[in-house]
Amino acid sequence: QVQLVESGGGLVQPGGSLRLSCAASGSIFGIYAMGWYRQAPGKERELVAVFNRGGSTNYTDSVKGRFIISRDNATNTVNLQMNSLKPVDTAVYYCYADIRRRVGARRNAYWGQGTQVTVSS
Repeated sequence: QVQLVESGGGLVQPGGSLRLSCAASGSIFGIYAMGWYRQAPGKERELVAVFNRGGSTNYTDSVKGRFIISRDNATNTVNLQMNSLKPVDTAVYYCYADIRRRVGARRNAYWGQGTQVTVSS
């Protein structure tokens, strides 16, 4: 079993900052990608930021220069530092990981339960 446990959401004023964390635990042989998606009311889930295999990162254009993704391979943790938050950043943020659970097994996508981020004055 694999679990992704998120923390750090909440309510913040425009221009403020929040830090999200996600820890993967369980039977894990390798993590091939790990990052964050978000889903706002009435919209599709979209990529926010992700570490790809090899360590490269992708950010959606709307958060470049404001959000920073980081990771700790020793603890299978990924963090998202969100600065200069805007009301349009309001969404449920989901942790995502592409994981192989054991040697020879296929990779599967895993999702956290989601954490609410609300940017409002």
